[in-house]
Amino acid sequence: MEPSDFQPMPGRNSLGDISVLYVCVLLRAAEAEGVNVQDLTQRFQLSRQTLTSPAARISIPRFMRLGHAAIEACGNLALGLRMGALSRPVDAGIAGLAGESAPTAGAAIQTLVRYSLLTSRNSRGTPKAIPGKRQLEFYSIRPYNGFNYFVVDSVLSAWTQYVRTVSGHWDVLEKVTIEYASIGMDELFEAWFRCPVQFGATTNSITVRPDIWSQGTLQAQPAMHEKLLLLCETEMREIQRGWTTGDRVKSLLTPLFRGETPSLETIASKLGVTPWTLQRQLASEKTGFRELMDGTRKQLARDYIRETETSLSEIAWLLGFSNPAALHKAYRRWFGISPGEHRKQFRATPPGTES
Repeated sequence: MEPSDFQPMPGRNSLGDISVLYVCVLLRAAEAEGVNVQDLTQRFQLSRQTLTSPAARISIPRFMRLGHAAIEACGNLALGLRMGALSRPVDAGIAGLAGESAPTAGAAIQTLVRYSLLTSRNSRGTPKAIPGKRQLEFYSIRPYNGFNYFVVDSVLSAWTQYVRTVSGHWDVLEKVTIEYASIGMDELFEAWFRCPVQFGATTNSITVRPDIWSQGTLQAQPAMHEKLLLLCETEMREIQRGWTTGDRVKSLLTPLFRGETPSLETIASKLGVTPWTLQRQLASEKTGFRELMDGTRKQLARDYIRETETSLSEIAWLLGFSNPAALHKAYRRWFGISPGEHRKQFRATPPGTES
C-alpha cells in the first residue's frame, strides 16, 4: 500500500481530518492579520490542551469553517498565502524535520509529501510528488467556494515556503497551477510565488526550478535524516496496522467517485490483484464490493449533508451518482428522510464539536 493512502477509522469524520499543527498555523496567520484568535478558539471550542496535543486532529469540515471564519474576520481572501509565509518545517511535524535534514531540496519536499498522512487525511485524495517533472500536486477539492479556496492556497504556499527555507533561496519555482478560476488576485499571487500562476488549470501544483531541486539543503545531515525517516516509517506502520482489504477498497473509492461509479476491475487493478482475488478477499471478511461502495457513499453523504453547505447536485457528482434524483433516492433508502430535510434537522441541532 502506498504510504499516502488514508485509513478509515471508526469515529472519525469520513471526509478527513487534519493535525492541530496546521490549525496553529492558521491561527498564527489570523492573528498576524489582526484577528482576535481567542474569540476564534472559543467559538470553535479549541482548548489549549487540544492545540498543544501532538496527537490532536480536527475534521476537515471544521478546519474549513475555521478558515472561513478567520477570513471573514480579517477580510483577507488571500489568508492562505499568509499561512504559507508563516509556516515552518516543524509545523509539518516529524516529516517536516526529516525533510529539512535531507541532502537536497528535491529530496526534502518529497519526504514531506510522502509522509503527509502523519498530519492529514482527506477522503478526496492524497498529494504526490513527480520527481521527473520536479512537480508537487495537491489533489482536487472541487467544487470550490469561500470555504476551501484558502486550503489550496495554504498548501501550495506552504510547500513553496518549505523549499525556500530548506534551500535558502527565495526564487524557487518555475510555475504554479491552481484548479479554481481566478478570483481577481492574480497579481498578488504571482508576486508572492514569484513566478507565473495559472488559474483554471487542470491541477493544483507547483513546479520547482531544476537548480533548486538539486540544491543542497542548509540543514543536511545524513545520520539525522536516516533517524527521522525511521521514525516516520514507524508512525506510518502504526497508522496502517490492522488495515483490512475492505479498508483499502474504501480508501480508493472516494477519490474515484467524482461523476462516475468505480468498477471492481478498476479497484482490483489499483490494489495489484485480479477482480476474482479481490472478491474472494472481501468475502473472507464477510463483505462485498457493492456493499463497501454503498456503505462508503452512505457515510460520505451524511457527512456532506451534516458538515458542509455543498449543494445536492455537487454531492451527487462527488459520490458518483448520475444525477441529484439518484442521490435523493439512495439517501431516502439509507436514512428514511430526504437529504434536504436531514440538513434542516442537522442545522436545528448542531452536531457536537469533534477533535
